[in-house]
Amino acid sequence: MKVKKKVIIATKNKGKAMEFDRMLSPKGYKVLTLLDFPDFKDIEETGETFEENAVLKAEEASAVLNEMVIADDSGLIIDALDGRPGVYSARYAGEVKDDNANIDKVLSELEGIPFNERTARFYCVLAIAGPNRETHTYSGACEGKILDELRGNNGFGYDPIFYVEDKDRTMAELSAEEKAAISHRGKALKQFEENLDELLGDHE
Repeated sequence: MKVKKKVIIATKNKGKAMEFDRMLSPKGYKVLTLLDFPDFKDIEETGETFEENAVLKAEEASAVLNEMVIADDSGLIIDALDGRPGVYSARYAGEVKDDNANIDKVLSELEGIPFNERTARFYCVLAIAGPNRETHTYSGACEGKILDELRGNNGFGYDPIFYVEDKDRTMAELSAEEKAAISHRGKALKQFEENLDELLGDHE
């Protein structure tokens, strides 16, 4: 049996790791994350945009590990909140990542705003970096609206309050396959899917 090609995802988020694994495993890639490198120190996300943070994480992790690395920076952009939480989505309620606290803060800030004005989008930038290689980026977005209550038990992050009108369900009510087909991360990944082997290289 052919050994799977290795790709490292620069995340310690188990939910993200599972999504990447579902997308890349069928294409013959063994997906590793920073959880597989317990001595790896957290990368400080100092960028002001999703693209800056994704590139920073990919290039720094690649330099440390001397491997091809995919990093993503993604978050929720809410129009009525002037684009917040944006790049601060993961730690919107404080330095410790807490999905429930983040959701509570968003719902509190949206209190009194009618549903038709709660337009929002999930946005993702993927960066692929490697030793002596040019860094490439790809982006994707998924439009929706923010509910005032949580619905569904799938997914992670803001998925339970992110309503997808075409599906008449929240992201957290979709199956993994349904989410992958429409999600911001899935759309970004599809952009470089055709060039995946060329971008990641034939390394083990």
